[in-house]
Formats: sequence, C-alpha cells, structure tokens
Amino acid sequence: QVHLVESGGGLVQTGGSLRLSCAASGRTFSNYVMAWFRQPPGKERELVAGISWRYNKYYTDSVKGRFTISRDNAKATVDLQMNSLKPEDTAVYYCAARPGIIGGDAQDYDYWGQGTQVTVSS
Repeated sequence: QVHLVESGGGLVQTGGSLRLSCAASGRTFSNYVMAWFRQPPGKERELVAGISWRYNKYYTDSVKGRFTISRDNAKATVDLQMNSLKPEDTAVYYCAARPGIIGGDAQDYDYWGQGTQVTVSS
C-alpha cells in the first residue's frame, strides 16, 4: 500500500500561484510514477502532470509553461508548482501513484490521495 496526502490548495486570484505537495508513505516511493490529476466540477478527472522514477515529465497542453512537477525521492514527496493560474484551472487536484509508465487514464493508477481544492477567481 501507498498512502498519499495532498496539501497546498486554496483560493487565489487569476495570475496567482499555488504550490501543491503530496507526501507518500508505504512502499518504496522511488519505484512509482507520480502524477497530479484534477477534476473540475461536473467534468471527468484528467491528468495534469506526471513524473517517472527516471524524472521524465509529462504535462497536459493546457498547463505547459505554467505548471512544474517535481519529486524528491529521499523525502517521498511530489510537488506541483502552479503559476499564472486561470479560472479554468479550478478543480479538485489529486495526487496519484502507479508502477510502470506515465499514463493518462485514471483507472491505471493504484493509489490516490484525498484531493485538495484549488479555486481561481476571475
């Protein structure tokens, strides 16, 4: 089992920044792909960014150049730095983990955090 706990959500104005953090415990963190998903109200959960154990990174097109994913295997944490936030970034953000490769299907991820709300006001 891998237990994930997110923190860092909140309310911010358009153009502002937030940093989300996910702390993992349980099995060897460095073996897992770590990802951030988000779920806007009334919409499906979507992959925002992912980082492999080799530090390969993926970003969905809408956040490229604005968001940065990073991981610290020694501390078993994965962060998402979000800059130039837009109202369309408003969602519940989830940290997720899976073995293997970065994938866009939420069903392929074995472990999830409880989610943290990010609200961007216009």
